[in-house]
Amino acid sequence: MDIKRLVKKDVQRLRAYSAREVPCRIKLDANESPYGFSAALQAAARINTNRYPDPEAKQLRGILARDLVTRPENILQGNGSDELIYYLIATFGGPVLFPTPTFSMYGIISRALGEKPVEMPLDGEFDLDLKKMLAAIRKERPRLIFLSSPNNPTGNCFSAERILKIIGSSTGIVVVDEAYQPFSSRRGFLPLLKDYRNLVIMRTLSKIGLAALRIGFLIADKEIIEEVNKVRLPFNVNSLSQAVAVAALRKRNDLDRTVRAIRAERARMFTAMEKIKGVRPFPSEANFILFKVKDPGTVHASLLKKGILVRNIDDAVKGCLRVTVGTPQENSSFIRTLGVILSAKA
Repeated sequence: MDIKRLVKKDVQRLRAYSAREVPCRIKLDANESPYGFSAALQAAARINTNRYPDPEAKQLRGILARDLVTRPENILQGNGSDELIYYLIATFGGPVLFPTPTFSMYGIISRALGEKPVEMPLDGEFDLDLKKMLAAIRKERPRLIFLSSPNNPTGNCFSAERILKIIGSSTGIVVVDEAYQPFSSRRGFLPLLKDYRNLVIMRTLSKIGLAALRIGFLIADKEIIEEVNKVRLPFNVNSLSQAVAVAALRKRNDLDRTVRAIRAERARMFTAMEKIKGVRPFPSEANFILFKVKDPGTVHASLLKKGILVRNIDDAVKGCLRVTVGTPQENSSFIRTLGVILSAKA
């Protein structure tokens, strides 16, 4: 039997998302928080493992609604943001418009579901090319637009004025992916939900120290939530993740303290990287820094040889690597090692 003949053409053309584990002593490649919340794991001991999870995640949605100053019926939970992207595209279809470079799952999931991805390159400042985006909206009439702000891998926030222009010009759903919003100095788009019925906000707990739980969530008009909920798989967020997330969110001050620590370290790293000859760091509103070097492949390999893993994104942003903000000790080791590597190459 030729298995490939049975596979949909769109899936045949896909490549699996690469998320392999690479042995290293300092892991700064995946935009994870360097701080966990192991105390919250005690909540998992009270779970009845023979029972299905709360299918509506009522307690989790309730505490999220409290923090976000909204109502539980305006929130939909997902097994990570990836699942919610899948549900949005399954609900509304395509074409699916998004700028590039950005989070790769917008394109991967669009193609997996047989919907047309429409990619629009960012401008020279890594901002939205408004003229091209609006032209694509008129021509393609996308049912979904994804805008990651702050954006991965560039680290910057898109112009709020340009985002608002896109929301106002679209007859489809505009999703502002705010996965990195906790680290940003900019105000997010939550307050604008009441003004734009076609606006959806997507957030996650993964970047603030709870990546192991795989919890993402949408905030949107109740009618949008109800429609997307039709395609949500039952019991999609497991009991252990729900319980641990609630326990962690009840100690919001602890979460906020680690976010402030990461923001302070990001500023220190950026200043130090600017002083290294041959390095050009780009300003960041996320928990990582994009930086340009002359030979990214060699620098990446040299860092890994010293036990430090960063992300080589030369294929997405020419000549660039991306480093996650770690602990002060990890960051100092990275900065010191990067300086030694580049001074040896000079």
